[in-house]
Amino acid sequence: MTFQEDKVEAFLENFHQNKEKIRNFPGCHHLELWQDENFKNIFMTYSFWEDEAALNQYRDSELFKSVWAVTKPLFAEKPSAFSAKKMVELP
Repeated sequence: MTFQEDKVEAFLENFHQNKEKIRNFPGCHHLELWQDENFKNIFMTYSFWEDEAALNQYRDSELFKSVWAVTKPLFAEKPSAFSAKKMVELP
């Protein structure tokens, strides 16, 4: 997610206000927020969900709608999202 540089603090405030609610949403097992090392206005969330149905329930929830309503106007570029599956893990 690429944010307008002057909107980063607003994004972080919204994220921190809602991170526990998101993490404790039924089916969410893990949540992280990552920031680009070189471009301080670029972030990504990384989360583990029980299954696609749980993720879709979150996406259809009032929680998601309220978080998204604050987040969406802060973007500098169209955000991208994708679901992935682990192929290989080396401990």
